[in-house]
Amino acid sequence: MWEHRLIERMLRSVEKMTARIDSGFDPVLVDTIVDFIRIYADRTHHGKEEDILFRDMKKKPLSAEHERIMNELIEEHVFARKTVGRLVKAKEDFLNGNAGSLTEMTDCLKTLTEFYPGHIEKEDKHFFFPVMEYFSKDEQDAMLSGFYEFDRNMIHEKYNKVADAVEKSVVNP
Repeated sequence: MWEHRLIERMLRSVEKMTARIDSGFDPVLVDTIVDFIRIYADRTHHGKEEDILFRDMKKKPLSAEHERIMNELIEEHVFARKTVGRLVKAKEDFLNGNAGSLTEMTDCLKTLTEFYPGHIEKEDKHFFFPVMEYFSKDEQDAMLSGFYEFDRNMIHEKYNKVADAVEKSVVNP
């Protein structure tokens, strides 16, 4: 859950930037926000949930409520990914001369800053602690070890993708 605190910190900055976007749009800052959400919030944080926690939970006889919340969380992750995709498209459209895309960017940023607090609260207060009861101490320790391994590999995954993108742009400019 400590990852949530960093996400919340970033969202406070995004909220402040969004309030001032009409007075000056910084495409590099939007790219930085997109990178943070895609790599940290989605791939790293949601990735651990989906690839480790939810995978292991699907092997357990879950209560109807916990299964419902898990499925809602998965749907919310998809929603966030789509919203970030819309943000990227709006930024590109804006840079290509469509001034109206600034409104779409603002809408996407506001959507994300409004979406994440409720999503985080659902995970923190209604899901993570109760579902740990499905797992033995050894299973929880193995999951935590899996989380550390996942994090350890993330930097390599990110920069392999960066190298791939640079190679493609050099080979096919």
